[in-house]
Amino acid sequence: MKPEIVVAPRLYEPVMQGLAADFTVHDLWSAADPLAFLATVKDQTRGFASFTSYPVTAAMIAALPKLEIIATMSVGTDHIDLAAARARGIVVTNAPEVLTDCVADIGMALVLNVARKLIVADRFVREGGWLNGNFPLASKVGGATMGIVGLGRIGKAVAKRAEAFGMKIVYFGRRRVADVAYPFYDDLAAMARDSDYLMLTCPGGAATRGLVDAKVIEALGSEGALINIARGSVVDEPAMVQALVAGKLGGAGLDVYADEPRAPEALITLDNVVLLPHLASATHGTRAAMGQLMIDNLKAHFAGETLITPVV
Repeated sequence: MKPEIVVAPRLYEPVMQGLAADFTVHDLWSAADPLAFLATVKDQTRGFASFTSYPVTAAMIAALPKLEIIATMSVGTDHIDLAAARARGIVVTNAPEVLTDCVADIGMALVLNVARKLIVADRFVREGGWLNGNFPLASKVGGATMGIVGLGRIGKAVAKRAEAFGMKIVYFGRRRVADVAYPFYDDLAAMARDSDYLMLTCPGGAATRGLVDAKVIEALGSEGALINIARGSVVDEPAMVQALVAGKLGGAGLDVYADEPRAPEALITLDNVVLLPHLASATHGTRAAMGQLMIDNLKAHFAGETLITPVV
C-alpha cells in the first residue's frame, strides 16, 4: 500500500503527478476547514508535503497523530512550526541548492530594474511618452557597492552575478565566511551606510525577524536601494514603506512581503519600487527539481533510508 500524505498548497502539476505515483494524496489545500478535514484522515496520514504559501501550524501537527515527516519543496521552513515538529519527533526536510540560480537571477534582475528603471521605461514606451521626449537618465550599476545580508548559497550566487556587472561586494552575517575575500561587516547599519544596494538573501524566521529595521533603512538612505529576495519578515515593512514614501529611501526591489499575497498599498504607485509576486524560483525546471527533491525525501523516509536534506 502507498503511504498516505496530505498536500497543501496545491503544488506544481508535474510534482502533484509525481506525488500521486508514489503516495495516496489527500488534498488539504481545497478544505474549507483544514482541521476538520485532517480529522477525517488523521488515522492514516503519515506525511505532509508543503510549500511556503501554506502554514503548517502546531494545531495541524497535533491533529495528525501518525505524522512522521513534513517535506517542503522550499529552502525556507519558516512556514512550518519546527518546535511542534521537534517535540513530536517528526522529521522535516527542505529543498536547498536546486533553486539557487533562479533566485540569484531574480535578485540581480531587481537590481537592474531599480537602477535602470526598466519597468517604468517599458510603460513610458507603451503609453507614448517617448513621442514627447527622451526617458530620464537612470543610475549605473557598475562600480556601485552591493551589501549582501546572508552570504550563503544564494548570497554567493548573487555576488558572482553582481561582480560580473562590475559591482563591489561586501557582506554581513552572524560570522565571517571562511572561503571568500569580500569585506565583512558585523554591524548591519554600518554596512548599509557603505552600500548602494542592500541585498537580502538570509533565511526568514524568528532569528532574522525585523533585522532590517528603521535604523538600517535610515543608514541606507535616499541614495540607496533595498532588494529583498529573502522573506518579508526580515524587514520592518512599515518603516520601509514610510521611508520610501517620504523619499528617505532611494528605491526597493521586492519579491517578498510581510503579508503575502498582499503588497503594501502605498508602494503600488511608486516608480522607484519594483514589485514581484514571490516568483524567484518560479521556473518550470527549478520547480520540477524542487518538487523532485521533496518527493525523494518522502520516499527515502518511508523506505527507511537516509534523508537527503533533513532540517529537523
